[in-house]
Amino acid sequence: MKNLLKTIPLVVLLVVITSCSSIRTAADYDKNATFNNYKTFAFFKTGIDKAEISDLDKRRILRAIEAELLAKGFTKSDNPDLLVSLFTKSQQRVDVYNNAWGYGAWGWGGWGPWGGFGPGWGWGWNQPTTSVSTEGTLYIDLIDADKKELIWQGTGTGYLSRNMEKKEERIKEFVSEIMQKYPPEMQK
Repeated sequence: MKNLLKTIPLVVLLVVITSCSSIRTAADYDKNATFNNYKTFAFFKTGIDKAEISDLDKRRILRAIEAELLAKGFTKSDNPDLLVSLFTKSQQRVDVYNNAWGYGAWGWGGWGPWGGFGPGWGWGWNQPTTSVSTEGTLYIDLIDADKKELIWQGTGTGYLSRNMEKKEERIKEFVSEIMQKYPPEMQK
């Protein structure tokens, strides 16, 4: 029983960590577009300038998009077939946890309210705790350069890292997951 009580917090922590690392992606596209005709790209500065994120994050995202497109065989050009734009949304999520697990789980032992029969946590365990996280959505738009029409939009939604060392890695992960959806014909 003691081992079970010790492993429950670890399992809960593992579930929280793994659920926060996933990125939910989706894509929408013009079914009349012939994606095989697009071979070159450039960034659509007007659209990118409107994205409400820091210039550092914009450059990180653009480098990641460029790497993905080059890996797919595209060439960067001054006279492109595709214009690439992006925008972002974010929202804070506040979770309040009431840790009053009750008599059967944690509050029955140690130096706590009911005396010394087991591992318990003591008086302070009933205090609610809060967790604040930021969930962001990255939109990558591919625009037909001649027609000036959106032909493909990929989105990725997930939790953002506040750790600066992990931020660039997380951005690459977002972009990679989104760009797996392009081109639509190659989806499995």
